[in-house]
Formats: sequence, C-alpha cells, structure tokens
Amino acid sequence: MDDFASDTDSDYTSYWRDWFISSRGNEYFCEIDEDYLTDRFNLTGLNTEVQYYQYALDLVTDVFDMEVDDDMREQIEKAARHLYGLVHARYIVTTRGLAKMMEKYKQGVFGKCPRVICESQHLLPMGQHDIPSHSQVKLYCAKCEDIYNPKSSRHNSIDGAYFGTSFHNILFQVYPALMPQKTQRRYEPRIYGFRVHASAALMRWQEERREEMKMRLRGRGMETGFEEEDEEGEEEVSEEVEVEGEEDGIDDMFEGQMQAVQ
Repeated sequence: MDDFASDTDSDYTSYWRDWFISSRGNEYFCEIDEDYLTDRFNLTGLNTEVQYYQYALDLVTDVFDMEVDDDMREQIEKAARHLYGLVHARYIVTTRGLAKMMEKYKQGVFGKCPRVICESQHLLPMGQHDIPSHSQVKLYCAKCEDIYNPKSSRHNSIDGAYFGTSFHNILFQVYPALMPQKTQRRYEPRIYGFRVHASAALMRWQEERREEMKMRLRGRGMETGFEEEDEEGEEEVSEEVEVEGEEDGIDDMFEGQMQAVQ
C-alpha cells in the first residue's frame, strides 16, 4: 500500500481511487478523502441514483472482494465511476476539497482561456446543471466571465454534474485573492488603423430584429404597427417596377423603329 501513498489526511489510501485519479482524462478530479467517503451522511440520497450502489461503494473504498463475471464487473466499475463523480461534486465545495481544487487551479491543470485579451487566464471546471446526464463539463474564465469547451475529447465526455453549478463561484468566495481583475478591453475592428464605426452594424442588426418581430406578429394574425410603412414600401417597389417596364417598352419601340427603317 505504501506505493500508492497520497496527500490525503488519512494514512489509508484506496488503490481504486489512486488508479482513477491517475487515469488519462480524469485530471480534473481531485482525490476524495477516505473519511469523507466512509461517512454515510455525505452519501445521503446517492443510493437511489447509482445502480449497484453498495458494490460500487465497496469498490471505491477498496473493500470489494466478491468474485463476479466480467460483465458484472464492468457494470460495477461504471457505477463506481458515476458514484465517485457525484460524491466529488459534494466534496469539492468542502474546505478540504476547495483547497485541493485551488492548487490545481493555480497550477493551470484545467487549462487557460483561449481568448487572447484574457492573457492565458487559468480556467475552472463547472457544470451547467446539477442533475447528471444533462450537459458535459465546461471551463469557466473568471476574467471574461465566459465558459468554453475543453480542448481534449477525453475531458469533453465528463458529466458537468460531477462539478456542479456552484463550485467555481464558491471557490472565489473562499479565496477572493484568486479573483482576477475583470477585463474591460474588447477587440475593436480597424481598417488601416481607423476604428470601424459601429452605428452601421447596429442599424443593420435593429432592422433584422424588427423584420423578425413583424414576421412573428403576422404569423399570429396580429397587427404589426408598421402597416403604413409596409404599404409605402410596396408602393415604392411597384413604382420602380413600372418605371423599369416603361423603359423596357421605349427600348423595344425604338428597336422596332430601327428595324423598320432598315
């Protein structure tokens, strides 16, 4: 057992947990203390959410000693990973769990913000839902306050519920010194060094939103309030069509006269 020593408070270290943490793709997880896993209060309600709950718990705590076939072993292994993830979401908001995740954050284990103006700000894992199987884990940047997908496909497959929706905010509440200065910088489009005026883009955006709103109102049979503008626009279009038709008629007449002279 000495070969699998870890940094937990307990002298006892689980082989399964050591293997799980060291596996590729599980770098976002921290090791849960043995004392936390053996306290039934911390596992309240999980027996109804995890299949083969008792077997999975025995495997996670390294006391599983039953002889089972390969298929059953695979099912228990899958349940153990799911159980560990659910307990992990609870553990990382405790004092000990926050300290472990804080060290990973400072080391940049979770990656850096891909936004250039954030200047490689370290990221934190987070979930968009607290219920499993709703969304995968995302990475939160405290500088631009936006979320991103992990680069690795191995991390993309991790359930976001294993980190929860509150962990990243709690961490900065407990360690306020880690909160980076919010950036007010934004990329400014320029042409030959001159900033592109944003009013034209804003007007186009407003016009598109207004047309969308009018289409929704018409689809529900409601008055849009822009009927007069629409009628004027239709009249202008019809006048343009008539003018074009007259010009075509004059051209055709002129061509007919030229052919007659010839």
